[in-house]
Amino acid sequence: MGHTDYLKDKQSKTIADALTKVLADTFVLYFKTHAYHWNVEGPHFKSLHELFGEQYTEMWEATDEIAERIRALNSYAPVSFADLVKTASLSEETGQRPDAPEMLVRLADDHAALVADALYPALRAAEEAGDEATVDMMVGRIEVHEKTAWMLRSTAKE
Repeated sequence: MGHTDYLKDKQSKTIADALTKVLADTFVLYFKTHAYHWNVEGPHFKSLHELFGEQYTEMWEATDEIAERIRALNSYAPVSFADLVKTASLSEETGQRPDAPEMLVRLADDHAALVADALYPALRAAEEAGDEATVDMMVGRIEVHEKTAWMLRSTAKE
């Protein structure tokens, strides 16, 4: 049974486009988290270095799952970093490296934005089309990012 047996081509394309935005924002957040892992300093270095490492590893693995779902919907995942970043609504880090407390706040805000601006729209598109596989994936991603935002905000409190 092919994808068109249960999803119309237009629905598949709409969902794949929404997933491409999820992929792009996840990749930007993955890289920002990895860069913070490399560059964090201060009295909480070890715990933050490890926390950021856990988080970027989880997101790296998720990018593959998201890209493979795009392919399963008979679309193509981006083939260049430039194309991927153009789709993202999250911003890459620019300027000077923030201090550790600011890293926590920025990452928490980005996780919350990814949920609101990319994951929920993809979830709604999948729900409307009856694409339960994508619905399941998006619910799981929402849970991960909401929990991560909470943990980062809790860690940022002094």
